[in-house]
Amino acid sequence: MALHTADGGRKYLTTGERDAFLRAAEAADRAVRTLCMTLAYAGCRLSEALALTVDRIDLAAGVLVLESLKKRRTGIYRAVPVPPVLLEALDLVHGIRELQGRRGKGRGIRLWPWSRMTGWRAVHAVMADAGLDGPHASPKGLRHGFGVAAVSAGIPLNLVQKWLGHAQLTTTAIYADAVGEEEQSIAARMW
Repeated sequence: MALHTADGGRKYLTTGERDAFLRAAEAADRAVRTLCMTLAYAGCRLSEALALTVDRIDLAAGVLVLESLKKRRTGIYRAVPVPPVLLEALDLVHGIRELQGRRGKGRGIRLWPWSRMTGWRAVHAVMADAGLDGPHASPKGLRHGFGVAAVSAGIPLNLVQKWLGHAQLTTTAIYADAVGEEEQSIAARMW
């Protein structure tokens, strides 16, 4: 895994591009907006976001409990802290509190009952509305951008590894190899 294409193109969104993406998502359909926010703030894979169910949103703890779908077996979960703005949006749009208060507590109720392709198209449309194009303008680019932003913010690699659901720390370490705006920010700590 690398943060650049074979011809040197960047595969991750910068902080500014992520902010532009989130601004563009504000104009999208409410369900599309919450999917975009989830991808940006949780750093999860598109398939993991689409598999998210009401019962795995812990409003009290401020985390999303995501099933790691790239493991060799099912039932491996990770808790990813997310900002209150995302939790509030999820509750407003999807009725999380109400559904969790019912019998079954929202177990098995997916937030976005879409196929992976439908989710990808929705995210891609928001990317286009934000003026983003290229290999970084994708759900994977959001995930990579999350990793780079976390490392740039000084989050320990073992926490970034946990949040992204990587089995090996060496996989997470690629985010320490950031360039451009992020590398400048890291280098500025020495100046």
